Amino acid sequence: MAPTELAGKREELTPEWRGSVWPSWRWFDQLFRDGDGLRMITIEEFTEGDALVVRAEIPGIDPDKDVQISVADGMLQITAERTEKEEKTGRHFHRSELRYGSFGRGIPLPKGVDGATVTAEYKDGMLEVRVPLPAGSTEVSTRRVPVVRK
Repeated sequence: MAPTELAGKREELTPEWRGSVWPSWRWFDQLFRDGDGLRMITIEEFTEGDALVVRAEIPGIDPDKDVQISVADGMLQITAERTEKEEKTGRHFHRSELRYGSFGRGIPLPKGVDGATVTAEYKDGMLEVRVPLPAGSTEVSTRRVPVVRK
């Protein structure tokens, strides 16, 4: 059968045979993972006054037990784990679904940040982390690096 003929019969294929015909999509999942194999949390990062603000949308978690925030070696590390369990029972059936996943992100911090002053709040699925910046570090020096065509 040609691949176009197989498209409608994908569910009928055995897992072993499907793997030999259909390409692995793991590469796509890897695009959204960091070096530790965690899926990356999408963030918004900006300075507001004398603080670095990092916002991450992480709905469906319990911030007391599912989120860990740490500051070490000049990095702000945010990790979260989501676990959802859904059970439905009817007269003639019982169905249970379990969804889970780990997410993480590392954000480099300016030199001199005091990890003891970092605060975090979680409201309506949005995590906001505030990192007070040391005096003089609110101005980030930037330099555009030209690309030379050869």
